Amino acid sequence: MARPRKFQAEEAVAKAMEVFWEKGYAGATPQELGERMGLGRGSLYNAFENKQGLFERALRHYHEQEAPRLLALLSRPGSVKERLRALFIAIIELDVADPDRKGCLAINTAVELAARDTASARLAARMFDQTEASFLALLEEGQRTGEVDASLDVRALAGFLLNNLTGLRVLAKTAAGAARLTPIVDVVLRSI
Repeated sequence: MARPRKFQAEEAVAKAMEVFWEKGYAGATPQELGERMGLGRGSLYNAFENKQGLFERALRHYHEQEAPRLLALLSRPGSVKERLRALFIAIIELDVADPDRKGCLAINTAVELAARDTASARLAARMFDQTEASFLALLEEGQRTGEVDASLDVRALAGFLLNNLTGLRVLAKTAAGAARLTPIVDVVLRSI
């Protein structure tokens, strides 16, 4: 008869996500993962097969938990530009307030692993696609209401917003504060 697991899998994955987010994939050792998750090395591999499998679960957890919370800002009342600005500013403030400057796990993954790990690259790309789709839906709404110029290519503009948000998140890792990044948001929004 199998022994019952003495941990909650999703709670363990959330703790592993934090380690990967803080250290990156290469920097997260099995020992540190196990300690944070409350598992011995053997139990870690029995539960999650290998570090790569655990990392992919942690990325999916990030995608399911973190992204929706931020993208929900685009659903609030207000004009298209107000909602976009609220999202950009909230993310900047979140990133610069973090003493560890972890940034975005999807961006970190793309930078660290995309060239050599196609599974992780696909997961990160899926998160970028979700953000871009949210921008596209908002811009299309703006075209219907007259807030966004109907002659603009909103698909390209959604990609432009994603590119700028990604760049701002990278800059936030080293910026002294939000004041350095907020004017960039204002320039980006003037293009709409």
